[in-house]
Amino acid sequence: MKRTPLFYVVMSVVFFLLTVPVFARASRDDSSRVDLLIGAAMSLRDVVDDLSVAYMTQNRHVTLTSTYASSGALQTQIEEGAPIDIFMSAAPRQMNNLINQGLIYCASRNIVTNDVVLIVPVNSRTGVEGFADVGTDKVRMIAFGDPASTPFGVFAQEIFASYGILAEVNAKANLGTDVRQVLNWVEMEEVDAGMVFKTDAMTSNLVRVVATAEKDRHSPSVYPVGIVNTSPSKDEAQRFIDFLFTSEARAIFERHGFSMYE
Repeated sequence: MKRTPLFYVVMSVVFFLLTVPVFARASRDDSSRVDLLIGAAMSLRDVVDDLSVAYMTQNRHVTLTSTYASSGALQTQIEEGAPIDIFMSAAPRQMNNLINQGLIYCASRNIVTNDVVLIVPVNSRTGVEGFADVGTDKVRMIAFGDPASTPFGVFAQEIFASYGILAEVNAKANLGTDVRQVLNWVEMEEVDAGMVFKTDAMTSNLVRVVATAEKDRHSPSVYPVGIVNTSPSKDEAQRFIDFLFTSEARAIFERHGFSMYE
């Protein structure tokens, strides 16, 4: 059958009408995609990985990427302009420092709490049973975080000061840049003991917890979250933060050993 020019015109119109919605839909999908960078304290590494997977499963237009370091190091990165959208600190101090500089959007929220624990290598025979033992000859070297940049380093100083043995402990202290470095030193038996968060000790079968610090011996171990003021995706960042307070997120936090902030 001979095809007239009108046939080709009609087919062109049909093709156009069929394809425009497809291209328009793809364009809308591309424009709605959001990338968020989370700057989280090292002690949150495993739980934030799981939270991110859960959130992205429900929100396929969002890509969450995380960078982990000590809270102090992340504070410095944000101050220097790092493109972090969401900051999750292991203590209020670093968050408050950023709030006071106008670098956090609106207000931060406290999410979870953690315990500070004393750990030794799983096969340790030093006889260390509690924090007071760190000031004795049972411990030749102990590791904890640098108090200048890590909250758990500050907690260590406060705890040992409460036992009246801070000077003795500092004389044999090895300071780590983050909690996972300290955990690794204890796992490798490079130190006799270490102070980490309970949630980090739970990730290793090469260490054992010998003592948990009483909460009145150190400042509160509270994890706040906030949106960095320079984030171009504040609305989506807020939706992720809202997710952190759902029952689904709570179950993930608690599975990793955290307690929800009340």
